[in-house]
Parts: sequence; structure tokens; C-alpha cells
Amino acid sequence: MARKRMGVARGVTAAVVLMMVGQQAVAAEPPVAASIPQAGVSVTEAPSPWQIRLRGLGVITKDSGYVNGVPGSGLSYSDTVIPELDITYFFTDNIAAELILGTTYANIDGQGTLGGLGNIGKVWLLPPTLTVQYHFTDFGAFKPYVGAGVNYTIFYNQHAGSADALKVKNTFGTALQVGFDYMVDQHWGVNFDVKKLFLKPDFDVTVAGAKLTGKAELDPWLIGAGVTYRF
Repeated sequence: MARKRMGVARGVTAAVVLMMVGQQAVAAEPPVAASIPQAGVSVTEAPSPWQIRLRGLGVITKDSGYVNGVPGSGLSYSDTVIPELDITYFFTDNIAAELILGTTYANIDGQGTLGGLGNIGKVWLLPPTLTVQYHFTDFGAFKPYVGAGVNYTIFYNQHAGSADALKVKNTFGTALQVGFDYMVDQHWGVNFDVKKLFLKPDFDVTVAGAKLTGKAELDPWLIGAGVTYRF
């Protein structure tokens, strides 16, 4: 019996020693490797919501308009090429808002029964336009979009030509847009964009002492190409 008790005691003692050694080994283990950042592994950052574009822009107007009370009157406007800047903010990957900034001028010429007046005058216009866009994201580097929005055009530096006086009035309009970016890398890309503005300002004009009113139906197409930068 004494030998059996001694054997049991020795077994219990060995088990306790093994348990203590095991606990010390667990405590000495280093943190899990997955929690340690690995050198040389890059983490892709989410893109900034801000984007800018710089474009060359062709402004192609609709040659239409009239002077009230003058049958057969018509108007035409010069087309121009200008630089344009736009700023885009992405609310999500698909939804963005774009503010379009640029300024240009238009020579106003008489047509129809007003053809004898030639150049009626010249005005400069600043047409800031805000559009809300939907961007398609399923085509890799090719990123098409569509948009619609509002425009407020400010007419300034107005000069009469054959008319005695000319005043084109500031006005609101609407805009439709379609275009695409082709991204070369995470930040840089090329852009092509077409916008249609529906813009019909009223104007006052004085010709040979007669004060008249009318409407200039500009409705320009804005066709642009340039570079994109995503911050």
C-alpha cells in the first residue's frame, strides 16, 4: 500500500509540474502573426471625394431669337473656344456633383429683317453650371457618366454695335450632360464631355431711338476635352 501511495503521489506531482510548464510556454508565445503589419505590403487608400478637370471647350450656339414687334426678325451669335475648369465632389462611388466654371463672349448679329443692322452688339457671359451626376463603375478604367442640373448666366461688359444701347438680362437655365473619364492611374485621366444648356435670356435694345425688347435663344452646346485629376 505504501508503494502504491508513493506512486500516486509521484504521478500527481508530475502532472502539476507539466501543467505549470505548459502555462509558462503559452504566456511566452509572441502575438499572433496576423496582428503584426508585414513590411512591404501596401494598403490601398480610398480615393479622395474631390476631383478637378481642365478642358478646352467649344461653345456652339443656336442662331435663334427675335425682337418683339418686328416681324421676320432674327438673331445669330458667334461661336468660341475657351478654357474651362470644373470641380467635382463624390458623395458615393456613383453619385457626384460638378460645378462648371468658364467665361466667354458672344457677338450678336441681326438676321432676317434685322440683317441690315449687322453687328448689334457684343456681350461677355459667365455661366456657372451645377450638375448632379451618375457615374458608372463597372467598366474598369473607362468611367462614363450622365448628369443634369441648373445654370445661372451673368452677362457683363455689354457693348452696343449698330444699336444705340443693349442690355441682355441675367437668367436661369437648365443643363444636360454626358461624358466619360479614362483613368490612366489612380489620380490622372483624360476626359471628354458634352453639355447642352437651355438658355434664353431676355434683352432690351434701343435702335434709332426706338426702345425694344426681345429674346436671345442661345441654347449652346458645350463640347470639351481635357485632363482629369482625382485627389
